[in-house]
Amino acid sequence: MPSNLSHPELSRWLAGVASIAEAVNAPGPVEALLDRVAQTACHLMNYDFCGVFLPNSEGDALVIKGASGLSRSYIDRVNADHPVRLISNEPGEAPSSRAFLSGHAIAIADITTEPLFRPWGGVAKEQGYRSMVSVPLKTADAIVGTINCYRADVHHFDGRELELLATLANQAAIAIGTARLRELETRRIGELQGLNSSLEAQHTVLQKAEAIHKGMTSVALRAEGVQGVARALSALINLPLIIDDPQGNIIAASEGVDVDDLPTALTLERNPSLVTPGDSALLELRGPGSARSLPVVVASVRLAGLVVARIWIPTRLSDLGPLDARAIEHATVVTALELLREGTATEVEWRLRGSLMADLLSSDDAISEPTRTRAKRLGHDLSAPHVIMVGSAGREAGASSDAPSPLENALKTVTRFAANLDPLPLVAIRHGYLVVLWPSSTTANRRNAGLTKDVKSAAAHIRELIAETTAAKNGTVAVSHPCDSPTHYASAFRVARGAVELARRGDNPNRTVNLDELGIDSLLLQIDDPQQLLKFADRVLAPLHEYDRLRKTELVMTLRTYLENDLQLASTAHALHVHTNTVGQRVRRIQGLLDIRLTHPTDLLNVTAALAVAKIAGYQLNE
Repeated sequence: MPSNLSHPELSRWLAGVASIAEAVNAPGPVEALLDRVAQTACHLMNYDFCGVFLPNSEGDALVIKGASGLSRSYIDRVNADHPVRLISNEPGEAPSSRAFLSGHAIAIADITTEPLFRPWGGVAKEQGYRSMVSVPLKTADAIVGTINCYRADVHHFDGRELELLATLANQAAIAIGTARLRELETRRIGELQGLNSSLEAQHTVLQKAEAIHKGMTSVALRAEGVQGVARALSALINLPLIIDDPQGNIIAASEGVDVDDLPTALTLERNPSLVTPGDSALLELRGPGSARSLPVVVASVRLAGLVVARIWIPTRLSDLGPLDARAIEHATVVTALELLREGTATEVEWRLRGSLMADLLSSDDAISEPTRTRAKRLGHDLSAPHVIMVGSAGREAGASSDAPSPLENALKTVTRFAANLDPLPLVAIRHGYLVVLWPSSTTANRRNAGLTKDVKSAAAHIRELIAETTAAKNGTVAVSHPCDSPTHYASAFRVARGAVELARRGDNPNRTVNLDELGIDSLLLQIDDPQQLLKFADRVLAPLHEYDRLRKTELVMTLRTYLENDLQLASTAHALHVHTNTVGQRVRRIQGLLDIRLTHPTDLLNVTAALAVAKIAGYQLNE
């Protein structure tokens, strides 16, 4: 610092240098320090404007980085349109370039007379200065920039003034270098902190990934089943969920989800037709035409290219993080493995139950003790009275031969229903029919309350379950008469099977036939060709059907009612709400059309059998 300063000037200069040092130590960007340098130069030297110029990122030009008194528009125009190109000893070299490259101060007393300043004449006039000086900012190793000072009037910069500016510039250069080092250190510290945070985040990710792996692996190793998958996945993603099969039957649910009273968010989109084998692993669905409905994410579980289950989660895809998605996808794999394991166990169980059912229905002989023991091991007590329920379900049109048949799906559904009952019914497939050996004393539990209050209710519910497995929603179930001994199972099965075949070929295949209401007529159902029974019924009753169709009469219904009332005219008339003479006329007309006498045993047997077949087959009897 020059020694010829007066005491007041020295104090002022020391204060200015101190303010620069203070700016170095203050938090904030380097630009704030550069503004302080420019302000200090204006204050100490009584300049109108000052600017600090530093090299740009390419190093081929100087741009204004700090300023005092310079307008924002001036700074932007210089930096954008007239940057100071660093060109040495070439025409058009700016004063700042010469100062930066030579290391010496360059002063211009009047810019209007300086040809080299012509490119900046317009902005200079706009800013309002006539004279300027550019002083290099030197450190021990390099020149880091320039400080340019401007006055509004013509001004000659003498040696003392340039010496003071050089001193200030040197102090500023040191301050800038220190500030840059501090900023670099701060940036590195920030990078290290960011790296540390990133490492911590990665550690957290790895921990959660390990938790996903351990959680799902534990389910698989412990064979906890699909319910174990639902419980583990719900804990990992902190969301409720359910898992169902392709028919929409719930096979597992997370804790807190009551299967009997599912939350709206879960039931809203749980439509089996919405997810097909071609869908992606994760799909977001929303209720059709309902903006208020909650979105649901569904993940398809596949085995051999077929969808065997779906996981339903009430959330949005955008709300699931990468690890959540990974956990769900991992869960689909484990679910597939568990279903494969369960399927293998189920197939073994089905074979055992099927083998037992085959032995029970293959002969009218007494059941052997080993067979009774096998039944007991499977949870069935053959000493109790039973009825035989026989159901049928045809393959859906267009169904893949690789897909489970409706009968197999019905077996799965009915077995799941029966598993909740006590005593346990025996469910199996026999000769293409679903057969249920139903204990007469079976009672309902909470989930199936009302469905098993009697045999008829249970049979109706089983028929509905079978119907759900076919696209046509057709299901036929025949219920045999009660069997007090296993020796009656085979004959009861033959009768019920015959009734099912008759019903399937009749006018109403979707029905339940209760054979305990039939007497000796049920023996007809043991004939192996039900089509012959239908032809027999048509042959006997066809004249009456044709007469009723053409004349809108009720001869078939009159005949049936007449037989039910023991051939009594009065009681038949009372049942039909007509006069006795009307019944007598109808009976004579019936006997004439059929060429029979209802008092003749053979004719009466033929008509009775034909009416029984027609009733089982569901033929319309003018009812």
